[in-house]
Amino acid sequence: MSASDDCLFCKIIAGDIPSSKVYEDDTTYAFKDINPKAKVHVLVVPKKHYANVAELAAADPAELAHIVEVAQHIADDAFHGAFRLVFNTGLDAGQTVFHVHAHVMTGEKLDE
Repeated sequence: MSASDDCLFCKIIAGDIPSSKVYEDDTTYAFKDINPKAKVHVLVVPKKHYANVAELAAADPAELAHIVEVAQHIADDAFHGAFRLVFNTGLDAGQTVFHVHAHVMTGEKLDE
């Protein structure tokens, strides 16, 4: 999948919209959530545009695994390795930006 001209996260990845970068490599970009739900709340996104995690898993399972590795790296740096990883898939599940993104939440003990 290529970048979508009207996708908020594609614009962030391209540098057209500012973000607080936490991590970047050739395939993945991570930045602080602007509405955090935990002490550390980072969004990890593939640079290629996929609408949701199911689409990513079907097209590039290695990138999905890499996103989990990046989440672990963020949690190791922020909070002794413990983290919550959430993918919202579909409007009824709370997905508001239709570029797959993992919510990495850590930095404190999280409630269930």
